[in-house]
Amino acid sequence: MPIAAKQVEHLLEKGFSRRQVHRIAAVLAGGAALPFYNEYAMAQEAETRLRRSTRGTLPPGTVRISSNENPLGPCKEGLEALYKVAPFGGRYQPFGETSAFAEAVAEAEGVKADHVMPTAGSSDPLHRTTCAFTSPTRSWTMADPGYGGRVPSYIGGKVVRVPLRADYSHDVEAMVKADPNAGAYYVCNPNNPTGTVTARKDIDFLLAHKKPDAVVVVDEAYIHFSDSAQPCNDLVAAGKDVVVLRTFSKAYGMAGLRAGFALARPDLLAKMGQFASSGFMPITGLACATASVKARHVAAERRAINKRVRENTFEFLEKKGVEFIKSETNFFMIEAKRPGGDIAKAMLEHGVMIGRVWPIWPTKVRISVGKQEEMDKFKIAFDQVWS
Repeated sequence: MPIAAKQVEHLLEKGFSRRQVHRIAAVLAGGAALPFYNEYAMAQEAETRLRRSTRGTLPPGTVRISSNENPLGPCKEGLEALYKVAPFGGRYQPFGETSAFAEAVAEAEGVKADHVMPTAGSSDPLHRTTCAFTSPTRSWTMADPGYGGRVPSYIGGKVVRVPLRADYSHDVEAMVKADPNAGAYYVCNPNNPTGTVTARKDIDFLLAHKKPDAVVVVDEAYIHFSDSAQPCNDLVAAGKDVVVLRTFSKAYGMAGLRAGFALARPDLLAKMGQFASSGFMPITGLACATASVKARHVAAERRAINKRVRENTFEFLEKKGVEFIKSETNFFMIEAKRPGGDIAKAMLEHGVMIGRVWPIWPTKVRISVGKQEEMDKFKIAFDQVWS
């Protein structure tokens, strides 16, 4: 893919040298595989390590609560739409599925349709934002621990990581202080892996203290599970320098169908659009997601189901005296009092696969919330491993 003159100008304005621009152009023109890290990829890395510890096999009936998937799967309305369009899979867009999806999202989120970028999950636009708004002189500044944070090497951008506050919210004052010249301030809200919420006033603080040409990226992949997190779609509608990311992989149970979107002003979406990744949305995912958006009851129902199972698990952990972070999502972190990888390996030996460990917290491990029967199996295995 040749690099356009407008894109060259954009990169030079961001602080790239002409030598660096030529290198990026060569990568894009050569069609080389670009580094692209998402929840699936990172979960697969962790799973591969666990599989090696068990010689590549999983015990029959293994409970998988490791990748923040939703075991409920797509809603009834979404499945009906998927079945209806599947026979037309020989066409890219038999019935204008992309436009229908964008219009449904726009209506639900209170923005114009040209403020919606349909994407295959939220990791695709996350990749695009790191490319579009960072450079060797403009960092991607984020929380630690936080989700993602791997700026593609061909962009040459740097990542600045700032520890969370004591209440596990984003320390926005420290983020601005760490790099006042950042190209993008990234807030995952609720945060992955802690499941904790950052208040709207902190988002407002970043908007008020960033450089005029910087953006605030708010990743709301898990917002449908939260009772207190405030969505930022209204900031997009107001024309602020905000990019909001959403996915249907979590509350809507569509991780394998790949559907999501970015919300932002058209000029910001245009900058992101210059950096395409493997973001093509299949018509099955589009149809299922569009129907899910229109089924307004789904998110609330699933939030209630997840909360009930999660709180039941928290009661179990509290009785055992296990330290954990109070989460508002479909995952949580426990303090293992030993290397998190060790307890993950031990749990797998008892037929339960739990999640990842973040370098800044080597003794904490993330666990996804499954169905009640899956969490009951988790309790049995955890009793044996913890003792």
